[in-house]
Amino acid sequence: MTTYSRTKEFEGATFVRASFKGATLRFSDVSGVTMRGVDVNGLDIDSHDLFFGSLLVNGVDVVPLVDAELNRQFPGRELQKAETPEGLREGWVAVQAAWQTTVAGTPPELVDAHVEDEWSLAQTLRHLVLATDAWLRGGILRMEQPLHEIGQIFTGAEEMGFDMSIFRVDPPTYEEILAVRAERQRMVTDFLATATAELLAEERDNPWGGGDDWHPSVGDCVRVILEEEWAHLRYVRRDLALLR
Repeated sequence: MTTYSRTKEFEGATFVRASFKGATLRFSDVSGVTMRGVDVNGLDIDSHDLFFGSLLVNGVDVVPLVDAELNRQFPGRELQKAETPEGLREGWVAVQAAWQTTVAGTPPELVDAHVEDEWSLAQTLRHLVLATDAWLRGGILRMEQPLHEIGQIFTGAEEMGFDMSIFRVDPPTYEEILAVRAERQRMVTDFLATATAELLAEERDNPWGGGDDWHPSVGDCVRVILEEEWAHLRYVRRDLALLR
């Protein structure tokens, strides 16, 4: 099967009576795509950025419907948008309880198993270590080098020029991952325990840089951590259900 990578040759193109049956799109830009008279049976869309825009299906913006359904499936998820210290603390407790249930309920033989090109549970926990390091230790606490060596960086980071020497080459054991993950969870818990509205309003720099004008508040950084936690919990539960 042909793979098209890092191409813009399809931008603005029109496809008439073409078949994309069984095709896979990853890390691609499909914003503004118009589909008319198409067969979408079994179409599977997963976008972490879904909630920052709109998705029209038969003239209906389904983003609010998807958001509401995910909040129903994951009680406490709605608190990832909380603006108060109390709301963020409550949201953190909820997502950690949900993660505890998933981690404790995963049999050892599935810890490193994964679906196609998705991350395993072990890799996902390593990525959440990275997310906490970036947004708490780097963004909020402004540590010069906040990243732990077992962190799992996002796909494509090396091609973007990210310094991969920070990370270990040999994979950590699951026990080591759990220990570092627990340490990072305690850091967030301890930070939120004393966080005030005034602190949450303070401005910080984007820990990933990028040269944009966005300067998140401390509260924004915490909300990103919560969004990462809920999003990756959904991915892991989805994949574990398939693996089982």
